[in-house]
Amino acid sequence: MPKSKSSATDSTIPEALSLLSSTSINLQEIPERLHFNTEEGLIWLEDRRMVMMNMEVLGALRQELIEGLGIDAARGLLTRFGYAAGCKDAELAMKLYKDQASINELMMTGPKFHALQGIAVVDLIDGEVDAAKGVCSVEFIWRNCFEASIHSQAYGIGESPACWTEAGYSSGFLSTCMGKRILVREVECCAQGFDACRCIAKPVEDWGDVEEELSYFNPVSFSPTLAAKSTLPGEAKSKQSHNQDKAPARTEQKSQIIGASTAFNVLMHKLKRVAPTSATVLLLGESGVGKSALAKEACRLSRRADKPFLELNCAAIPETLIESELFGAEKGAYTGATSNREGRFQAADGGTLFLDEIGTLSMIAQGKLLRVIQTGEFEPLGSSQTHTVDVRIIAATNEDLMKRVKEGTFREDLFYRLNVFPIVVPPLRQRREDIPVLLEYIINKYSSRHDKRLSGVGARALQVILNYSWPGNIRELENVIERGIILADDDRPLSSHHLFTIDGAIDKGSLMSLNEVGDLAESAQNIAGTDTSDELLIEKETLSVWSEGIIERENLSLEEVENALFLAAFKQADGNLSKAADKLGVTRSQFSYRVKKMGLTSTA
Repeated sequence: MPKSKSSATDSTIPEALSLLSSTSINLQEIPERLHFNTEEGLIWLEDRRMVMMNMEVLGALRQELIEGLGIDAARGLLTRFGYAAGCKDAELAMKLYKDQASINELMMTGPKFHALQGIAVVDLIDGEVDAAKGVCSVEFIWRNCFEASIHSQAYGIGESPACWTEAGYSSGFLSTCMGKRILVREVECCAQGFDACRCIAKPVEDWGDVEEELSYFNPVSFSPTLAAKSTLPGEAKSKQSHNQDKAPARTEQKSQIIGASTAFNVLMHKLKRVAPTSATVLLLGESGVGKSALAKEACRLSRRADKPFLELNCAAIPETLIESELFGAEKGAYTGATSNREGRFQAADGGTLFLDEIGTLSMIAQGKLLRVIQTGEFEPLGSSQTHTVDVRIIAATNEDLMKRVKEGTFREDLFYRLNVFPIVVPPLRQRREDIPVLLEYIINKYSSRHDKRLSGVGARALQVILNYSWPGNIRELENVIERGIILADDDRPLSSHHLFTIDGAIDKGSLMSLNEVGDLAESAQNIAGTDTSDELLIEKETLSVWSEGIIERENLSLEEVENALFLAAFKQADGNLSKAADKLGVTRSQFSYRVKKMGLTSTA
């Protein structure tokens, strides 16, 4: 029997809309940014190519996933697919409205994207959002949700919510906007017989038991031939399939590898396939992408998890000592060798040896390494006695080894021995959907380590973090956030002026730059360093270019420009007149006069 209508009543919606949806941005501009080129077969939303799909075809695909892989595997795939889409749409919203929208306003673009793409109509019921304080508690409903429709058409009315892609999408969109992991839980669904799909969004830590739901965001290796062929309805089969798929999810909870992007999931699928074997793994990627952490994860998932795991940075050992470090040395083998020394291969016997920066090995060390990989045999330096070991090799490098082979500085035969199962680790700029999850983890980690209490992440800081290219990848992200946490005051949000303050990681331009129409806009790619007072500097050259652009437009008066600056300072100071006045270098009375003239209400 159909269940009662969702608790969201028409009388509650107008109040909630006035609470959350008051916005200065024009949401009607979003459809206007959709363009069709039927001659070339192209659809564009701003600068991103889109594809239209028949809902019946999507329903057939969804049904085949469920029938072929089992309910949990299908749900995981669709949830992660939705999460990636939500992150991308949030990035587009930030790009479109970064000059004029608060976090609350940016979040209002999500429902517009939903409607534009034919997914659902979103009605807000109630909630509170404050990114600076880390607060996100929102209740909303989906009407005309396509996923509930195609699911109920295939399987009828069931007992469980079915909008898996939508829950993933909303979680990804809100997580990106907030800079921390937000979990959207569908509590009522049309596929259960309700009139609308009702959802609640909160940070992960504010929920109770979320392990099961979070497992759907993590990649899980599965074999289609072994997956449970469960169908709906038939809750007994559903639960059986769920129990079979749940075991890998428990393993995921122990993992220290964090991510949510499609690129990350593909990477983890490869790692989980090769980890249980004894195959040699070659991790390729830029410095700081997490190759060491992935090597440890491969060991944790292998049959050698309870055996030794040793790590050696080949670049950190002098060339004259690398052989003794790897293979050991007999007493008197070299000056200073006063006793027999055990090498890394012997110490790692039965376990795993991770060789980082493998490209820096000398040609002699490469030859000896090749032998031990081929035969498992080696002689310690200064000894003629042969030792036999069983060691799995995981190597890593940020260099192009094939190029080194062509240059004659790396042995070709060793390269092919190492290149049994290569895994390319994408840089952070190619998997920006991982940043909100990483950001939350890093903030919690270093806040605990340094005994700091951050209330959240400021809107400008979040845009800077999401838009920066991160040439140092996760390592750079960790360093920057740790530095920001140290500089930030307790119970205050992480702000943009806490970032990039020591090494001048971004040293060209300034925080303000001209966009394509000559407006003063925030540019995360162009951040200057800060002075000793931690205030952001605007370089004179950029300011000069901006002012020339304003004059050339001929449609802005001096008063309008001044009002814009006063309003920006007022918003940055959260309505505090004294702080806002300090930002512009005017007295509090001068700022108060301008605020009253503009019709603004101050907090202090």
